[in-house]
Amino acid sequence: MSTVLITGAARGLGLDFTKQYAARGWKVLACARKPGALESVKGDIHHHPLEVTDYAAVKALARKLSGEAIDVLICNAGIGGGRGATEQTLGTLDPEVWRNVFEVNTLAPLMMAEAFADHVARSQQRKLIAISSILGSIANNTGDRYFYRASKTALNMEWSCLSKDLEARGVICVALHPGWVQTDMGGPTATLTIEQSVPAMVKVIDGLKPSDNGRFLQYDGTELPW
Repeated sequence: MSTVLITGAARGLGLDFTKQYAARGWKVLACARKPGALESVKGDIHHHPLEVTDYAAVKALARKLSGEAIDVLICNAGIGGGRGATEQTLGTLDPEVWRNVFEVNTLAPLMMAEAFADHVARSQQRKLIAISSILGSIANNTGDRYFYRASKTALNMEWSCLSKDLEARGVICVALHPGWVQTDMGGPTATLTIEQSVPAMVKVIDGLKPSDNGRFLQYDGTELPW
């Protein structure tokens, strides 16, 4: 049986990742602050209460799951930091919002990767996935949303570093852009539904090979510029 660990598993993209893998018969280690919608999902789902910015709790969970081999770890938990002009627009930047966005989007995924690298490395598939964003691309940048963009750019650099540091252990590290999706973060006018985005990402994850280590990909497998 294959095993996946998902952060932010109780809503949005994370909830659909949970549903997709559970429906395929995988063992799902679903990490979220509150189980909520997870209770109605059928399958081999193990809920682990987790605040991803509580790094002592992250390490404790890694110790609790020390016997697990995690085929796919999906660092999905993230925040937008708000879309208002008073938060991320030049002239009215709020440093407290910056700190919060970077804490959740950049530091927390790296701490998860560090804590669970051994679990992933001992599995058969050995895949370490960061849910990033095309807004983190320096080459494809239209400005504004300073904090969110920068947090995803930094996340991409972390995953590039991990791809080099874990390559000898056979771990495949990939940053994935889900597209602009109709979630609480993406909003109702986004161009993709969750049902269009997540199954496509699962298909991409399924097909990842060692030669894909260190890539930045869109939900449909298209290469994205750093």
